[in-house]
Amino acid sequence: MQTKTASQTCAALRTLVSLCLPAITVLLLAGTLSAAPAAAEVFVDQVGRRVEMPAPPQRIVSLMPSITEIVFELGEGHRLKGVTLYSDEPPAAAELPRVGSYVNPDLEKIVSLRPDLCLAVRDGNPLQLVERLSELGIPVYTIDPRNLTEIMESVMLLGRVLGAEDRARDIVGRIQTKITAAAQRVAQAAARPRVFFQIDASPLVSAGSNTFIDQLITQAGGINLATGPTAYPRYSWEDVLRMQPEVVIIASMAGGYSEEELKAAWRRWPEVPAVRNNRLHVVNADLFDRPTARLADGLALLVDIFNNP
Repeated sequence: MQTKTASQTCAALRTLVSLCLPAITVLLLAGTLSAAPAAAEVFVDQVGRRVEMPAPPQRIVSLMPSITEIVFELGEGHRLKGVTLYSDEPPAAAELPRVGSYVNPDLEKIVSLRPDLCLAVRDGNPLQLVERLSELGIPVYTIDPRNLTEIMESVMLLGRVLGAEDRARDIVGRIQTKITAAAQRVAQAAARPRVFFQIDASPLVSAGSNTFIDQLITQAGGINLATGPTAYPRYSWEDVLRMQPEVVIIASMAGGYSEEELKAAWRRWPEVPAVRNNRLHVVNADLFDRPTARLADGLALLVDIFNNP
C-alpha cells in the first residue's frame, strides 16, 4: 500500500484550503450583511420606500456629494465611512475613502466598508445599485430633492434617520428665513430682468426648465432665457445675441477659465444689454450646483444681483 510523504500531505492540504477559501469568504460576508442589528427601526424615505436600519446607524456610506455635505452639516460626519468622488465639502469629507462616482459606484468597495446604511439620491444613483445593495442586506435610504422645499424635507428626513432632528430644524429654519427674505424683496421689485445663466463656456451651456438654477432664477424675480424641454441646453453666441439678456450670471471656473477670461468672452459683444450695462456677474458655482442648504445662499445672491443694477 502506497503512503503519502509529508510534503505530499501538505500540498494536498494547501489545495483544499485554496478551494475552500472563496466559499468561506462569501459565507462570512453574507453572515456579516444579514446579521440582524441589535436594535432596528423602519423609516420611510423620500421616494416612499420602507427601509429597516439600525437606530441610529453607525457606519454610513454616502452615494452623492450633496448628501455628504448635509450629513456633515447635521453634525454627523463622523459616521461616514465612505463617500463618492467630488465629495469635497466640508474639507474633512476629502479625507474619507472613495467608493467611485455617484453614477458609477464600486459595489465591492461599498460592501468592504461594512455599512449599516447607504444614503442615495433617486435621480443620481443607478437603480440597479440600490437593488443590489438591498439584496445583500444593506439598507439604502433614498432622498429625492427637486426644489428648496424638498431640500428642506430631505434635511428633516435625514435628521430623523441620524437622530439629529434639532440640528435639522435649525438648518431648515435658516433656509426658510432666507426664502422669506427673498420673497419680500422680489415682491417690491420694479421689474423682472431677463437672465442668462452660464454653466459652461465651451460650448455655452445654460440651465433649462425643471433645474435648480431655473427655479432659483424665477424665485429671485428673474426671467430665465434658457427655459425649455432641455435641462442643460447649448447655445451659440448668435443665439445669445438674439436673446439680449439684461443680466448674465457665470458659474465660477466655467470651462476652467478665470473670472477675467469669462467676462472678457462676453465683453466682445457690447450690443448685449448685460455687457453694455456692466451686469456680468461671476458667482461661486458651489452655491448653485448641489441640492443642499447652500442653494438658499444662491437664492439670496441672485436677489441682490437682480435688485442692484
